[in-house]
Amino acid sequence: MKSSLFNQIEENQKLKRTLIKVSISVSTFLVILKFIGYWYTGSTAILSDALETVLHVVSGAFALYSLFLSAKPPDYEHPYGHGNIEYFSAGAEGTLIIVAAIGIFIEGISMILNPHTLPHIDLGILLIVISGIANFLLGYSLLYVGNKTHSVAVKADGKHIMTDVYTSVSVIIGLILVYLTGFFWIDGVIACLIACFITFSGYKLLWQSASGLMQRRDPQLLEEVCSILKEHRKDHWIGIHQLRSKRSGSDVHVDFHLILPRETSLETSHSEVKEIEKLLKEHILEVNDVLIHVDPCLDLECSVCVTLDCDFRTVENKMDLGWDTNILTDSRNGRLNGISEGT
Repeated sequence: MKSSLFNQIEENQKLKRTLIKVSISVSTFLVILKFIGYWYTGSTAILSDALETVLHVVSGAFALYSLFLSAKPPDYEHPYGHGNIEYFSAGAEGTLIIVAAIGIFIEGISMILNPHTLPHIDLGILLIVISGIANFLLGYSLLYVGNKTHSVAVKADGKHIMTDVYTSVSVIIGLILVYLTGFFWIDGVIACLIACFITFSGYKLLWQSASGLMQRRDPQLLEEVCSILKEHRKDHWIGIHQLRSKRSGSDVHVDFHLILPRETSLETSHSEVKEIEKLLKEHILEVNDVLIHVDPCLDLECSVCVTLDCDFRTVENKMDLGWDTNILTDSRNGRLNGISEGT
């Protein structure tokens, strides 16, 4: 089982690196295509689209490096691994997007104030349509794999690519309007709208990066862990409290306190801990670190303990607090307060 999980993780890492390489290669080709379009048309909107794609090539290279680094196992200097580099990658990409947006906005304003004719608009539209289709297929693939493997870097790259698609659609609409009306200032307006749109996209990437680096609570991940523990709960697992989990790139770390009957031997406690570790790693592929602290039961917890054979019981079982997310993530004091209020 362990070998199978390791092989699957390795396959995911290879798939992520391969897709990023393809992304950089395709984007490099599209940069050339868009600059050809700009050369023939002189369109500020096409130039803005091309600059945004150049930015993606640079940030894609950084994302590729982050994937290689995040795949390295923990070492003496980095005992929790290198997964957080993916958040830096997403943050760098968001920052570069915003920088590009500022440049695009300046070019757009210049076109609005000083419009000029755009020759060969039909050729420009054709080239942007081709690049838009290629980017859509690439972006969809990156988002699919990023969500499947929980890779922040791959998802960030996919979102950047999809932003490029929306940019291309805007450019196409703008060029068609220019072609039909002859109002060349529309080209500058489209460039400014593109700048505003990708600024918002860059902001979202920065927020995602900051949330990851600050280890923001992940309700979906906590709910998944709670469901697994609840489904496989044993009678002598009296309770769990202070459950926490975090993502480090695509790696998941889980820690919590497990309450066992006070007469449980050290050897048995160790076996229970190892069993839960194995359980979580089998059901959540990305889990690579589980830390469980064992607590002995207290008299107050007798009322919620379903262990039948116990020489230390002071009162009969009266209720079950349940194992929902709020109970498992609360402190033990909070759990005990819940017990006292329930009794």
